[in-house]
Amino acid sequence: MSTIQNEPQRHEGAEEGTTVEQLSDAFTVTVGATVPTGFEHTAAEEVNEKIGADVRISKDRGRIYFEITTEDLPRVHHLKSVDNLFVVVEQYSDYQFKDTKEETLEDFQKLASKLSWTNPLEVWRVNNAVKKKRWRRKGLNGPKGKAGGDSGKDEVETVTTETEGLRLESGTPAGGSVEPEGDGALNNGAPGELDKDAEEQEEGAADPLLKFRVTCNRAGDKHNFTSNEAARDFGGAVQDFFLWKPDMTKFDIEVLLNIHNSEVVIGIALTEESLHRRNITHFGPTTLRSTLAYGMLRLCKPQVSDVVIDPMCGTGAIPLEGAMEWEHSFYLAGDNNDMAVSRTVNNIGHVHKKRQDKGSTAWGLPIDTVQWDLCHLPMRTNSVDIIVTDMPFGKRMGSRKKNWDLYPSCLREMGRVCRPGTGKAVLLTQDKKCFAKAVSKMGGLWRKSLTVWVNIGGLHAGVYLLKRTAAVFGTTPEDVREPQGASETAGDTKGDE
Repeated sequence: MSTIQNEPQRHEGAEEGTTVEQLSDAFTVTVGATVPTGFEHTAAEEVNEKIGADVRISKDRGRIYFEITTEDLPRVHHLKSVDNLFVVVEQYSDYQFKDTKEETLEDFQKLASKLSWTNPLEVWRVNNAVKKKRWRRKGLNGPKGKAGGDSGKDEVETVTTETEGLRLESGTPAGGSVEPEGDGALNNGAPGELDKDAEEQEEGAADPLLKFRVTCNRAGDKHNFTSNEAARDFGGAVQDFFLWKPDMTKFDIEVLLNIHNSEVVIGIALTEESLHRRNITHFGPTTLRSTLAYGMLRLCKPQVSDVVIDPMCGTGAIPLEGAMEWEHSFYLAGDNNDMAVSRTVNNIGHVHKKRQDKGSTAWGLPIDTVQWDLCHLPMRTNSVDIIVTDMPFGKRMGSRKKNWDLYPSCLREMGRVCRPGTGKAVLLTQDKKCFAKAVSKMGGLWRKSLTVWVNIGGLHAGVYLLKRTAAVFGTTPEDVREPQGASETAGDTKGDE
């Protein structure tokens, strides 16, 4: 039996300003991160640039792995391109599954006692003192989108077995209740029992019993077992090994069992909720994730004094991310919908207030908002360096039929305001056929440079990097005449899809 059974919830005196070095001697561990699918290489660039770590991109889309020392944990939590983090206990690049389900599940049961848990558990403990978000809310379920997986991944079965967790001391996340991934769990306590446990811990109860859960994320169709069965049997072995108490919703430690074909990775989650939950407090019907917005901006690499516009800003996720990360450029967020403009203004105000609360003396952000018609932008010709926007998919907002007129009109107007020869546009859409036709129509103004395929809530979408040709607007056949139906379609645009 392992000697690590009832780990203290946090180190004594671990206040907000406590450094990792004060909490533990630094050692090297492997950290895994989930990222927006398609932006693995972009995330790897950021990790290498900001932390100096070499990154391995997983065969399983949407995951990267890199080695750090524990003193780098605070910097890892400030990465802009990662959604969730977990420390790797063990990884097998070519796990040999047995021929029968019973033998395979028996192997999972035996696996728990063979793993080296000491360093990963120490990382989890140190992480509690430095991570961005500690939260606890009476009666709430665990958060969605755990470090284990990608909610939109094809052919992935995600099931969570009951594994109980001592709740972390924290504030309540904005946005209210969130649901756990996977099946429902046994609720082993009365409604008030958890609060009683928390009170005992606050009163200094010795050796509080740790609670945990195991989440299994499985991809591949050649397995002879289900995610539920793997999580159940592996979770039972973890419980027997540590004598922890299982609970699905009020857990402290989440153990991850990630299976992708023959790759198996066991880890411990370091985030309670996705790190993309930043900046945005006023949501629209199709708000873009901040991590995806960051990836789109990184493709065009804003430079000092660049003018960057988002003509269909929605809630302002893209310009807000840019204004905070590339603050020496100027951002203009616009939309034809007054509610979208209002949401953007409120989100900007929230971020500014949060910065002031942290002691920032900056007067504001390099960003402004305006209500406009994106097919008739109130901007001078050749005055914009970069355009980054999320175009209407034609599903929840707009329609596929209207996109056939809207897309060419958008590209024509973007070509007018963008600087010839040096201007760039990064555009996200799921309406790939319509977009390809529009780019073909506006070939005199735009050249497609790169396409990144991403998963947006289960939809296969493309992020397109376009470069402005050197042609002067008004001299090419495509832009002499405005596409038919543009004026009628312009009023049906949207923000973040």
